[in-house]
Amino acid sequence: LRFVVFCQGCPHHCPGCHNPQTHDFAGGYDIDTDKIVAEIKKNPLLQGVTFSGGEPFCQPAPLAELARKIHESGLDVTVYTGYTYEQLLEQHNPDTDALLQQADVLIDGRYEQDKRDLTLHFRGSSNQRVIDLRRGAGRCRAIGRRMNSAALRSQMWERRAALFVAVRFCAVKKNDRRWTFREISAKIEIRTGDKRRLIF
Repeated sequence: LRFVVFCQGCPHHCPGCHNPQTHDFAGGYDIDTDKIVAEIKKNPLLQGVTFSGGEPFCQPAPLAELARKIHESGLDVTVYTGYTYEQLLEQHNPDTDALLQQADVLIDGRYEQDKRDLTLHFRGSSNQRVIDLRRGAGRCRAIGRRMNSAALRSQMWERRAALFVAVRFCAVKKNDRRWTFREISAKIEIRTGDKRRLIF
């Protein structure tokens, strides 16, 4: 069971993206990272936290700080990105490097609709890779394999469970009314200049 943070803002605009409402960098509102950690700690069944989007590496500094706090709680961190691992390394950006150092697993690459494959673990298209970063920068390895129908059904239930956690987190009040998940899932963003503030 995983907790999902959907980041707001994405430059990739992949055709067929499952979450196009997260592309707009102007969306979202602030939430302190400590409040997200507090929500995460409410569920003792969680194995880890996933950063999705949007594009997490457009706002890496506060996400790296959030990931550090998540690790202090004993959970792992998976990060989705439309960039490749090599492109991230070529940025030579200290904040990008910090988030990479905090990530346990990186799922990289743009979603390519003509390479869509529903039998893949945790990926939408075959060009994307699941990279185990816990082995160290010099020993990273791509992992993942195709699934049989039973495994595919299992993954679908895992995604539903993760979505349930996200719904619980996103059902918050603003302006004296309750927001729905459809409204709120697109509205989590992180301000690059402030490691403690998220745009939600």
